Amino acid sequence: MGLARVPGSGLPAYLVDQPAFYDRPGNPYAGPDGHDWPDNHRRFGLFGWIAAELARGADPGWSPDILHVHDWHAGLTPAYLAARSPLAGHVPTVFTVHNLAYQGLFPPAVFPELGLPPGFFSIDGVEFNGLVSFIKAGLFYADRLTTVSPTYAREIQTADFGCGLEGLLRTRADALTGILNGVDPHVWDPRHDPVLPRSYGPEDVASGKPLAKAALQRRLGLDDRPDAPLFGVVSRLTSQKGLDLLLACLPEIVADGSRLAILGSGDSDLEHGFSVAAAAHNGEVAVEIGYDEALSHLIIAGADIVLVPSRFEPCGLTQLYALRYGTLPLVRRVGGLADTVVAATAVSLADGSADGFAFDDDSPPALIAAARRASSLFRERAIWLRMIRRAMSRDFSWTAAAHRYLAVYRELQPGLVPA
Repeated sequence: MGLARVPGSGLPAYLVDQPAFYDRPGNPYAGPDGHDWPDNHRRFGLFGWIAAELARGADPGWSPDILHVHDWHAGLTPAYLAARSPLAGHVPTVFTVHNLAYQGLFPPAVFPELGLPPGFFSIDGVEFNGLVSFIKAGLFYADRLTTVSPTYAREIQTADFGCGLEGLLRTRADALTGILNGVDPHVWDPRHDPVLPRSYGPEDVASGKPLAKAALQRRLGLDDRPDAPLFGVVSRLTSQKGLDLLLACLPEIVADGSRLAILGSGDSDLEHGFSVAAAAHNGEVAVEIGYDEALSHLIIAGADIVLVPSRFEPCGLTQLYALRYGTLPLVRRVGGLADTVVAATAVSLADGSADGFAFDDDSPPALIAAARRASSLFRERAIWLRMIRRAMSRDFSWTAAAHRYLAVYRELQPGLVPA
């Protein structure tokens, strides 16, 4: 283990140095062939064990007041603390779940390699349907639980979204808090985005945003149609993101006079389906498979509407970027999408709170109906401009989220963090 500094901040960071576990090709989770490393239980178990050892005073010059870990990769950390730390002097733990669908499941044969007491492999421990579950370890043993939106915190206590862990989460409901993610206002800011042909803010969005739309159309070879709604997608192309619904709706969206700009990669069937659609609708549908940071910014700025039709979405960042750029999100009303987008209705349009569009049913007809509502309002230019300015006034910076996390920390260690 070594001590380093976080670039740009000077904050100390402990690095786990075990070349046999981590010095490999591929990414931190899988090899070049895309398959998970077969010893991931040891690799991430070591990571959690060292975090627990730091909390127990492995560095005589420093120890934490609170240990905050995230997702299955660090899920064993609270279990190691529970196994080895006496109750007196226990360092409180917070476990954050970003996506409950990723659980860190391993066969029971690996349990003896993890260094936990035998009794921890039980229903009141890390066992889940006969497997070792890293995420269940965090959910069971941590003192407080958080996830990345209030609605998702409620959803994961139900069978539809709980991935089999809803019963445990209901028993821990008093310890569970949903805190919305934030966005970096320096990276995602239309006033200072070098990708845009001209910067803009709420006061000059009516003149600045059309330039971004024109640049996006040129970049993707779309017909120059400032009067036609342009839907944008920046996403993984997966059914979780609801992109199969969009593919089913695509012919109708185009027939209604709208266009599509899509950037993403993922399931081969969806990649192929969207590529075929782009070839069939030249000038009306543009698809780029892969990821391009500059193009993602240009789509977020240049599209009129950003589509996020997810089947489930713990928080979602795309709709937050879109709101900041005055691009109205069209979302399925789940998770953080429900918490961040105020759908256009008679009431929200009258009181000025509307900043997007939403649908409920997991079906192509529900999506196409919402797309048609958006296209209809797009042609009401005064209303559309009010919605854009409302969207750009929303504050989803990390400041609000930080205050919520500090409140959780104070509950665990009263007086530790100044108000």
